Amino acid sequence: MLMNDNEYLEIINSIKLEIKTAQHKAAASVNRELIILYHKIGKTINAHKVWGNKFIDNLSSDIRMEFPNARGYSVRNLKYMAKFAETYKDEEFVQTVSAQIPWSHNTLILDKIKDQVQREWYIRKTVENGWSHSVLTHQIESDLYTRQVLVDKISNFENRLASPQSELAVQTMKDPYIFDFIAMREDMVERDIEAALVKDITRLLLELGTGFAFLGNQYHLNIGGDDFYIDLLFYNLNLRSYVVVELKTGEFKPEYAGKLNFYLSAVDEILIKDGDNPTIGLLLCKTKNDLVAEYTLRDMSKPIGVSEYKITGDLPKEYASQLPSIEDIHNRIK
Repeated sequence: MLMNDNEYLEIINSIKLEIKTAQHKAAASVNRELIILYHKIGKTINAHKVWGNKFIDNLSSDIRMEFPNARGYSVRNLKYMAKFAETYKDEEFVQTVSAQIPWSHNTLILDKIKDQVQREWYIRKTVENGWSHSVLTHQIESDLYTRQVLVDKISNFENRLASPQSELAVQTMKDPYIFDFIAMREDMVERDIEAALVKDITRLLLELGTGFAFLGNQYHLNIGGDDFYIDLLFYNLNLRSYVVVELKTGEFKPEYAGKLNFYLSAVDEILIKDGDNPTIGLLLCKTKNDLVAEYTLRDMSKPIGVSEYKITGDLPKEYASQLPSIEDIHNRIK
């Protein structure tokens, strides 16, 4: 029986997918065994610390003499293994959590994060989002955990969205958003910031989080013969909803939420299709009074969140000291 082109393409695509899946599983298995091995070596080193400072030096030399082609057994790396085993005494945690990310990611988290809860959060987020080493570095240095987990977020999502979308929408929010790839100018207006964000859309999507797809800036809507323009329009694949983002260079004002509420109604009427959830609004302001924002959102009919944003030249000291320079960021991207 002859096979048509479409049937053949389906078969070859299916085989390619199976090969890629097998390769991924094999790589994950190798990584898992390596992490477990390093943990065991670290435990052994910690059990013999009384042998003095030269113990690790001699151990490194002897291992590399026995296995000349093996990498990862330098004095520095053996010390990381000891620190790894000392930090994570629970072997089940190592096997089920730490072993899901590469060794370089583990050592980065060991170096930069002191709190165990935060360490686990960054590990799980790395697995969930597939962060590279440089992206993980950026997320830690921009204090993503504090901005996404510890902060009291201002939104009405819980009252305007059904579960579990409401919980996911809250988890997606940050406060503040760090647009550290934009250089601050005193005369900047909303359109300048918007243009800078769109110019480096990859960084913008990284900061917004998982699942965001960019649909356009100054997105045109014609309503009753009048023209309106949304600052930034996205679709979030995880939320299954459109996300309207409005930028303001000043402090939050209640009337800003009213205009955003209008945009959300328009998008719900014009753009959403079967299977889409209600459109979500995110109002980003330079500053906000939390109580004023809470009162404003209390009786808004549409789901809206209000967050601050920070950009280079306008960062609090606690953020500025942690963030890489613009040159560092561009070098990492390259």
